[in-house]
Amino acid sequence: MPSLKLNRIVILVSAVIIVLLVLFALLRDNSRNITLQKANELLRNGQVKELVASSDYLFLKTASGIYKIPIELVDPEIFAHHKVVYDKTSNIILYIFIAVVFIGLGSILFRRWQKGVEKPTTAQPQKSKLKEEQPQQNEPIEAVKTDVTFDDIGGIEDVKEELQEIIDFMKNPQKYKRFGARLPRGVLLVGPPGVGKTMIAKAVANAAGVSFYYQSGASFVQIYVGMGAKRVHELFAAAKKNAPSIVFIDEIDAVGKKREGNRNDEREATLNQLLTEMDGFESQSGVIVIAATNKIEVLDPALLRAGRFDRRVFVDLPTKNERASILKKYLQNIPNDVDVEKIASITVGFNGAMLSSFVNEAALLALRQNDSKVTMEHFYGVKDKVVFGKKKMLVLNERQKRHRITYQTGKVLMATHFDLPFEKLLLSNERLTPPGQNLPLLQSELEQKIKTLLGGVVLCDIEYGEHASSAQNDIAEAKSLAKAMVMEYGMGSSIAAESNECEKILSQMYDETKELLLSFEEAVVKIKTLLEQNESITKSQVRAILDEVL
Repeated sequence: MPSLKLNRIVILVSAVIIVLLVLFALLRDNSRNITLQKANELLRNGQVKELVASSDYLFLKTASGIYKIPIELVDPEIFAHHKVVYDKTSNIILYIFIAVVFIGLGSILFRRWQKGVEKPTTAQPQKSKLKEEQPQQNEPIEAVKTDVTFDDIGGIEDVKEELQEIIDFMKNPQKYKRFGARLPRGVLLVGPPGVGKTMIAKAVANAAGVSFYYQSGASFVQIYVGMGAKRVHELFAAAKKNAPSIVFIDEIDAVGKKREGNRNDEREATLNQLLTEMDGFESQSGVIVIAATNKIEVLDPALLRAGRFDRRVFVDLPTKNERASILKKYLQNIPNDVDVEKIASITVGFNGAMLSSFVNEAALLALRQNDSKVTMEHFYGVKDKVVFGKKKMLVLNERQKRHRITYQTGKVLMATHFDLPFEKLLLSNERLTPPGQNLPLLQSELEQKIKTLLGGVVLCDIEYGEHASSAQNDIAEAKSLAKAMVMEYGMGSSIAAESNECEKILSQMYDETKELLLSFEEAVVKIKTLLEQNESITKSQVRAILDEVL
């Protein structure tokens, strides 16, 4: 406040000074004194445009300026030969009038400006820090326009069939009402990330032609107690008002985790509100809640009981045929010369999002290389980038390259012998097979994977008595599989895990891999030669070599 008063004083003083300067400029006498002889000369030459007489001076106005002589020196004959204007009153009145108007307008403008500055200050009293940090009002919840259709989503035929009933109910509610049947209030989409759960919910809303309300579970998790519950209430109120409608809650595990005694008032209040809202509307109200999660095991049992999310639709990773269907959709607008079935076979473990990225990266690589079409070589070139991320290119000397060729030979030979899913191996590939999937595997299948991971290490040890540090990822994965076999799957010497079981399994797998590679001596030489020439090799080429030598 003191600084504001000081500013006012400074502005007021400045205004007064400006007014005085203006008055001084207006009232100042700018005329020049001249002699009578000079005045007569100006008059004779006709340079004088106007004569103005005052009580003290005679003013001669010319094009070059204003001149004056004392009135006592003026010859009276001048008044006979020239028209003289006699100024009985001084211009001071005019000047004063102008000054008054100027000051008045300045005062009015100053007061208006002052009110504008004072308004926010007087209208808003000083707040404490606590009040300043109060949450702002959330924006109104509005329906989201969705143009996603089931035709845009490939490879989910079983899911489509499961949800057709929901779509039909939204379109023809009276049919179900007359029959006395009711649809579940909540549908829970369960599946790993990237399989298209959000797109499926949007497609349901589009197919049913109803309003679609999208919210992420994280958006309900607020800092201030009660705000999350308020947001849930607003969401369901908007959905009921615009029924029939679909409420979609993505990542519901963010707000619907089990209540296990670790107190979190805001999260519990939000979850309780969600449970209340789902109990508060009937199946005939035209509102259906669809939620998505990849962690169903962490959800509160109250959410999963009958009458809430009592229908669950599992969206798994796409099968080979489903991957081919998805790939066809992504490739339909891209010029290509590829075998979709072949790409589907090399993308085991890919979800829909990864397939989309795979196609896009292959197209970008084709553009970088100025190719007119996307080919299989482009897909092989970007597969590792999509799965594992960008890695540095290997810069090897001759000795390191020989070791690398040997290492890759051991891996690709074992993978082909056990018919593991892969299509092509580059010299620079760090990994051959895709990441592990949550599929049931037999003990023999796990052992085959471990032998493949150890194949490069074993062959380098056979030929050179040493292997490179680049084997660390394969060794780590082999150890992880061995540990899981013993500790989780009960595949050791007994169901109860023993401390040295992992070492026994790895040692046994190493010995069996060594014995197998020694029996493939001729095939090893041919595979190494092919890798050295092309710096890549396909599964079909290795299979042909094995068939030839066996």
